[in-house]
Amino acid sequence: MNFPVARRAAPTSLALALSLCSSFAFADALPEILVTASRTPQAATDTLADHTVISAEQIVRSGATNLIDLLQKQRAIEVVRNGGPGTASSVLIRGADAKQSVVLIDGIRIGSSTTGTANWAALPLATIERIEIVYGPLATLYGADAIGGVVQIFTRQGDGAPRITAAISAGSDQTRNADVGISGKTGGFSYAIAAVRDQDDGFSAAKPGSSSYNADNDGYRRDSVNARFSADVNADSQVGLQYLHSRLEAQYDSGASSFDTRTVQDLDNVAVFANTRITPNWRLQGQAAQADDKSISISSAATSGTSYIATRQNQFSVQSDLTIGADLLQVLLERREEEVVSGSTAALNTRRATNSAGASYALNRGPHLASASVRRDNSSQYGGKTTGALAYGYRFTPALRANASFGTSFRAPTFNDLYYPGFGVASNKPEHGRNVEGGLYWKDGASEASVTYFHNRLTDLLVTAAVCPVEPATHTFGCAYNVDRATLSGVTIGASTRLYAIDLRGSLDFQDPRDDTTAKQLVRRAKRHAQFSAEYTVGALTTGAGVQLSGRRYDDLANRNTLGGYGLVNLFALYQVTGDWSVLARWNNVADKKYELARYYGTAGSQVFVGLRYGMR
Repeated sequence: MNFPVARRAAPTSLALALSLCSSFAFADALPEILVTASRTPQAATDTLADHTVISAEQIVRSGATNLIDLLQKQRAIEVVRNGGPGTASSVLIRGADAKQSVVLIDGIRIGSSTTGTANWAALPLATIERIEIVYGPLATLYGADAIGGVVQIFTRQGDGAPRITAAISAGSDQTRNADVGISGKTGGFSYAIAAVRDQDDGFSAAKPGSSSYNADNDGYRRDSVNARFSADVNADSQVGLQYLHSRLEAQYDSGASSFDTRTVQDLDNVAVFANTRITPNWRLQGQAAQADDKSISISSAATSGTSYIATRQNQFSVQSDLTIGADLLQVLLERREEEVVSGSTAALNTRRATNSAGASYALNRGPHLASASVRRDNSSQYGGKTTGALAYGYRFTPALRANASFGTSFRAPTFNDLYYPGFGVASNKPEHGRNVEGGLYWKDGASEASVTYFHNRLTDLLVTAAVCPVEPATHTFGCAYNVDRATLSGVTIGASTRLYAIDLRGSLDFQDPRDDTTAKQLVRRAKRHAQFSAEYTVGALTTGAGVQLSGRRYDDLANRNTLGGYGLVNLFALYQVTGDWSVLARWNNVADKKYELARYYGTAGSQVFVGLRYGMR
């Protein structure tokens, strides 16, 4: 795709077919274009928000076999997982809780309204073309929960001549993966279809010491398919359809019983989108989407041992982009409808709707960059919330820029926080955040570096209390309620360069995720973590090594149960046999490090994988 890179890139009709500009994916040849930070294609050098972009090539070379392992290698991100790749997982951005971030797939928001988190384990890595991570509050763009940041996943897109991709791989723990896809564009019609199967016999999810421990292996199987179609109505207008289905069957430990305890989880996204250019400098876009997150837990052969819960989100949005010289004025209207259906907990069977309106103005004047945005969210459950953001950037040279920003945000209480029997409190209100940050960014050819300081104050934090002070008569076993204050502060440093034939990349995170009410470190968040990698290419062979480091964390609010720090070493080698065929080998956790991401839950030891691929992503 030929896309003009400018200070405020003028979107092409093909690019803007992807709804609300948050559905774009770009080839690795255009890594300087970012979408998520402004909901429109923008040169990354003009983006005032701190961010990371993971390209298709980086995904292949990362050595990761699943999405959580890939995200664990990124700066300012920590992960939690209750066992192997198929088990419950969380992503923590800049020390924020997993509920305090937004996850999008091709512009469609996903997640459970009861837990407040995305189902990371159900998302296949093989169909992902690109990932954008934007750090800090983006509530004026995405509404509730965008406190720590936003992760947007882009699946494969159709463009150019028809092409087929296919891959198979196998490795430790009886891992077997296979994927196949076809994509292209004929005339004004583009298409991309992909299917994936991942299977793993796994290891015991729980460890000795846990009441859930069972020595058997806990594996998973995931089957996924996604498709995207778009058609040019004319030179200035497009319409399209996208679809994603993923089914995950994952085993878990539930004590010494010989019964095969497991969950069956389904993710289903479907959306229609359209865009049109009204005048040369005014474009209008719209999307209607539905995202389903369903889970069945089977813990015994009896009917009473099966529980069912599902979240449905209906999402409608219209965005107007008006270019005024080098500036951009955006107006956004959205409606989000959440509905929960539970087969075992009737109190959760409820719904809420949120209507939102927002506006932003991005200014570009020589060395000066600035933006201002405001948004109002009106919920049928928690009322109205207004958020705002200001950002300014100054270019000292074409390569060096300084940024400063301020933004407010909030997290909506989950349905569990509100309605779960004996735990939820219906009067719970949203958490609130106020973030200030500043940074220096340098990019010159193949080298770049950044340093960012952030300070995010959270109030009305929802916490779990063993003795409920709000409704003690009905909540004898505790509750979730608004009480705490917290501060998420820190410095994140990133750099990459090419030294002769070696590509070097690294990051350091120094953070203080602190509960101000108790003066304790927030659960499962380290004060120090880092990533380093090196890749060497000679002829058709590329080899690389990566190191992941994390300091100690605590598994409880009182900071009594310590999770030790850890260091992991990963190796990979990629050999391009021909122009289309390549062979990949990975050796993860070379030293067979024993560590925990959650207390009494296992993590993978030393693992080896080999694979064969036809075509590139």
